[in-house]
Formats: sequence, C-alpha cells, structure tokens
Amino acid sequence: MTVRHFLNTQDWNRAELDAMLVQAAAFKHQVQGSAMQGKSIALLFFNPSLRTRTSFELGASQLGGHAVILVPGQDSWPIEFELGTVMDGAAEEHVIEVARVLSRYVDLIGIRCFPKFQDWSVDRQDQVLRAFAQHATVPVINMETITHPCQEMAHVMAMQERLGDLRQRKYVLTWTYHPRPLNTAVANSALMIATRFGMDVTLLCPTPEYLLDERYMATARCNAAETGGSLTVSHDPESAYRNADVIYAKSWGALPYFGRWDEERPLRERYRHFIVDEAKMALTRQGLFSHCLPLRRNVKATDAVLDSATCFAIDEAENRLHVQKAIMTALLEQPGLGSA
Repeated sequence: MTVRHFLNTQDWNRAELDAMLVQAAAFKHQVQGSAMQGKSIALLFFNPSLRTRTSFELGASQLGGHAVILVPGQDSWPIEFELGTVMDGAAEEHVIEVARVLSRYVDLIGIRCFPKFQDWSVDRQDQVLRAFAQHATVPVINMETITHPCQEMAHVMAMQERLGDLRQRKYVLTWTYHPRPLNTAVANSALMIATRFGMDVTLLCPTPEYLLDERYMATARCNAAETGGSLTVSHDPESAYRNADVIYAKSWGALPYFGRWDEERPLRERYRHFIVDEAKMALTRQGLFSHCLPLRRNVKATDAVLDSATCFAIDEAENRLHVQKAIMTALLEQPGLGSA
C-alpha cells in the first residue's frame, strides 16, 4: 500500500484541498470529533513552536486521539539523516530506525525542521522531511520545513471567510524587514497557494536578490496559468499596494547571500521602510492584512495595522487548529488506514 503524506499542498488536487477546507469549516462549528479515537500522532519538533504545537496537540485530543511531543537532541536521541555514514558523531540513531519504530507506535507523524541557513543547495532538498516520508509506514505531515502547507490551508480558509471566491482578487505577498534572516517557507507557501486559488498575485520585495527560489516561482506561474490567476514581481511598494485586496507580510533572507548573512545585513537594513503601515494600507481597496505569526510589532507591521479590523492574523492562527484536524482526518481515511 502506498501511503499519502501531507508534505506540500501541490501533492493534493484542488478538489481534495477544497474538501479539507469544508471539513475544517465543520470542525470550526463542531469542535469534537472521533477520527482519531484510539489513535495517536508523534510530533517531532527540531525547532520551536507555539501555534503549531498547541494546535496539533489540541486537535488530536479534540478528535479523540493522543499526541506525543518529541524534541530530538533534547528529550529524545539526536538523529542521523545521511545514508551510508559511519555514525561516530553526535547522533545516536538513524532516521531509518526512528521512522520505522514510530510507525509501529503511532498512526501519524508530524515534522517541524527549519533550514540550517548555511547552504541553500542543501537546505532546499528538505532532507529531514523527505527521509521521514521515505522510511515511515504511516502518513507524515509537514509542520514547516522549507514550506508550510498547514499555514497555507489556514490562510486560504481565513481569506475565504472574509472574501468568498478568491479568483482575480489582488494579493500582495510583501517582504518586510527583520533584524535576522528568516526562513522562506511561509513565503514559498503563500506564493503557491494564492496562485492555486486563482488570485492575481504580486510578489513585492526590495530587490531581485529577495526573489524566492525559482522552484516556487515556477510552480506559482504554472498554478496561475491553470487557474486564471497571475503572478507579477514588483520592487515598488506604492504600485504593489494600490487596489490590493489582501496584503500578506513575511520576512525572509536573500537567497544569493545564504550562509553569508553578515554580507546580506547592510542590504536588508536599507529597506526598513517596507514595514506595513497605515499609509500603505490606505492605497489598497479597503484591503485585508495578515501574517503567519510570530510578528515583531512596529518592525514588520505597525500597531495600527495589527489592531485594525482589517487584520485577520488571529483568525488565520485559529484556523490552524481546524485545518489540521481536517488534514489528519483526511490522512487517516486512506484505504488501509481506516478506523481501528
């Protein structure tokens, strides 16, 4: 039996994603369910989390299941991921055994593992997530690696709640300043899901150095061609914001400087004015604003924007709980993975 994972929304067709969103809306109104009765999920956190950990742990409980939280290298053994290596370093066991053993214990596995920020050619391989998906015999869920598909689903759900049909809505994914270079995962995901749902997407970033990986740019262009949406790139905040329906903010490091962040910092420092503020939002068509969170107030967006009625970041964060319950339910409904 081939097990389906939830590694990337591109692996699921539009009808399947829509069905998950319908299920998520149902969970929003009827919190309790039984899809995980007698079942469990192992959640492996290689990086910190607030919303992801809380929403997955609560979601499993609300579906009648149990979540086991593991932090490799802290409360469980360090894990090796290279194949054929001589394991005489820090790692005590290989992902092959970890994935196989956990598959005997639990019904689902969630993985959260950010890039190492040293070599993008290595990080873009998504080694940790792919290794678990390869060696596990139960469904694996991406809880954020180099993409963040659970956030995508919560984001789309929140936009649909406010706007209904998203086709031809102007959507601006804007880079914002942050004192540290951050993961491109949410930006990659936002680009893909907005084009997947037929939106007219503008990627706003200070310079070409801040363009996202061509893999995701190409996917977004293909999505737009299939859905009747569009993808444009802008380096001008005024024109990008004008008549926008949605502004989605995210910070990320410039890929050409990956691993050389001291060199990138002077470039990044020049663009603090990319902050989302009232003046920019006034250019929109009564546009909505959101962010995946966490967010540094008055660095990425001003208090006035975050506290306005047009900000749906909290709604989006709440929806993480509902969409993840729908995702877990869909994965457990696969043939051969039915109710115990």
